[in-house]
Amino acid sequence: MGISTPTVGEIQYEFSKKVFTELLNNKPKFVDYLNTEKTPLLLMDTEGVKSRYVQIKYHMPDVEVYYAVKANDHPQVIKVLVEVGAGFEVASVRELQEVLSAGASPERIISSNPVKPPEFIDFAYSSGVQRFAVDSFSEIDKIQRIAPRARIYVRITVPNEGSDWPLSRKFGTDPDTALEILDYSRRKGLIPIGITFHVGSQCNNLRNWFIAIKRASLLWNKAKDRGIRLLTLNMGGGIPVRYSYESVKIEDIAYYVKGLLRKYFPVPPYELQIEPGRGIVGDQGLMITKVIGKAERGNEKWLYIDTGVFNGLAEAIGGIRYPFYLESKGELKEWTIGGVSCDSMDVVARNVFLPEPEVGQLLYIPSAGAYTTVYASEFNGFPKPRVICL
Repeated sequence: MGISTPTVGEIQYEFSKKVFTELLNNKPKFVDYLNTEKTPLLLMDTEGVKSRYVQIKYHMPDVEVYYAVKANDHPQVIKVLVEVGAGFEVASVRELQEVLSAGASPERIISSNPVKPPEFIDFAYSSGVQRFAVDSFSEIDKIQRIAPRARIYVRITVPNEGSDWPLSRKFGTDPDTALEILDYSRRKGLIPIGITFHVGSQCNNLRNWFIAIKRASLLWNKAKDRGIRLLTLNMGGGIPVRYSYESVKIEDIAYYVKGLLRKYFPVPPYELQIEPGRGIVGDQGLMITKVIGKAERGNEKWLYIDTGVFNGLAEAIGGIRYPFYLESKGELKEWTIGGVSCDSMDVVARNVFLPEPEVGQLLYIPSAGAYTTVYASEFNGFPKPRVICL
C-alpha cells in the first residue's frame, strides 16, 4: 500500500498552522484578542521582546546590542528595552527623541545611517550622541561642520545573498575607499573609531557573515598600518525570524560568528556591536485582519483583507513572505491575497493555500512585529493597524 505524499499546499498550510499554534502556546495572553471585531490589529508581546533581547545577549555575551528602532518604534517596545539595558540605533530626530524620552542614555545610542540630515546630526550631537556611520567623503565634511569631534565608523559593502531584504546597493563602500575615508576623517579633526557592515535583513546565509568579518579584518589591519587605531566593530543587523519557512537560529549565528572573530580578530576590538531590529521584535507580533471580499479572475482566486502593503504589510513588496492562517476546515485552495486599497500594487501574497473563508472571517498573520506599523500609511483613507502591547 503506497504512502501518500503531501502536496505543496498541504505542507505550506500545516507549517503556517504550526507557527500560529506555537505562537499562541508561547503567548497565551494573545488568545483573549483573537476574536476582535476591530481590525486590523497588531498584538505585540513586550515580555517576549525583552526575552528575545536577553536571548541574544546570552548567546553573544561579549557583544553590545543596539536595537534598530526603525523595526518597531512603539513607545512600549522602546520602554521595555531601556529597562533591560539595551542600546539603540537611530536615524532621525523623531527616533532619537522617542528613545531619549524613554530614558535611554545618549552614551547607549548610535546612528548607523551613512547619510544623515544636517538637523539630525546637530540634534544628536547636542544631545550627547557622538557615534555616526559614514560611507562617503561628503558625509565627513557635513559631520565636521556640525559635530567637529564626532566619532566615526565607516560602512563597507558585503554580500547580501540569501537575505530576503538586501541592503548592499544603497549604502557602503569598498574597503580601499573606506580606508581613505577613515584617514580623511582623522585629517578633518574627527575621531575614526571603527568599521560597520550589514549582511542584509532577514539573513539566512552564514557565508555573508564570513565574508563580512574577513573583509572587515583586512581593513582593520590596513588602518592600523596607517596609524589609525580602531576600537569598534559593528556587525549590523540581519538576525532572521521565522516567516513561512524556518530561519537560522541566533545560537547558530552566534557560534559561527564567535569562531570567525577568534580567527580574524585574535586581538578583539574594544567594543563589538550588533544592531538587531527584526531579530528582536519580528516574531513577537501577530497581525489580525478580516476578509472583506473574494473573487475569481480567470484561473486566479482572490482574497481581499482589510489591510495591505500600504497600510501595514509593505515588506510583502520586497520579498518577505508571511505565514497566513485562518480557523476553517475544508479543501485547501490557492489564493492571491489582495490588500484593502484600490491600487493594483496592493498585493500582499500569491500562491497562498487556505481553506475557503467566509467574508468577515478573521485571517491571522504571525511574525508581524517588525516593519509593519512603522511602514504603514493611511493611503486611500484606510487606517494603520491599531496596536495592543501585552
